[in-house]
Amino acid sequence: MPTITNYTVNNGNYQDNPDFRPNMVWYPVPEGTEVKGAVMVCPCGAFMFRSPNEGEPVAERLAELGYQSFVVNYRVRPYTMEEGSLDLARAIRYVRSHATEYGIDPDDIASVGFSAGGILCGDEALHFDELVNGTALDEGYSPDELDSVSANVCAIGMIYSFYGRLSVSNNNVDDLRAGNIPPTFYTYGTEDPFYCQFNQNVEAVRQVGVQVESHVLDGWPHGFGVQGEWTTWFDNFLSPIMGDNNL
Repeated sequence: MPTITNYTVNNGNYQDNPDFRPNMVWYPVPEGTEVKGAVMVCPCGAFMFRSPNEGEPVAERLAELGYQSFVVNYRVRPYTMEEGSLDLARAIRYVRSHATEYGIDPDDIASVGFSAGGILCGDEALHFDELVNGTALDEGYSPDELDSVSANVCAIGMIYSFYGRLSVSNNNVDDLRAGNIPPTFYTYGTEDPFYCQFNQNVEAVRQVGVQVESHVLDGWPHGFGVQGEWTTWFDNFLSPIMGDNNL
């Protein structure tokens, strides 16, 4: 994938060394559990790191609920959010191209992200889905066979997150409508410093006309990870969407 930074030495300020390559870790649905679809899990970390608290525990829980789950280890600082979005798109393409092996319908792929990870999911859906590839950032990028696979998702889970950029939600209804965003699920707490922005983003997405479900947790802060009942609510949200894709 393209790079727009000359990163050759880790001086201690970055999570990953220069030889890091974006990757994902698969958490399979347990044997004997019905497979409903797939979920790409994007941890938070302000695009500076990837929090383990929002990776493996979340993926394991979603796998128990019937979703082939993939923790996406996207690029962070010194790379940009846009490069991370291309990493997520690449991961989605890979899962879709191997849908048969994973036992899913290729249309039944959702993403869920936490804080910056949710912003990443939103950016991918707004700007790097369908057949957008690395040429969007680097005209020297050479598309390959995987780039001919759609990077669309059928739904997004915004867990203490929103469409926009780091710390700033995008509440422009025209922008969101033009991005053809999918059904979106929100969960966040009233003690989160971004609480008001979450409310504004939920309302803006509702005005777009897409399906929205929002759960506000009284007294909850930012960063609660897998805690609470939101995974069950998310499952209830996703199941009919993925079921409709199989009709």
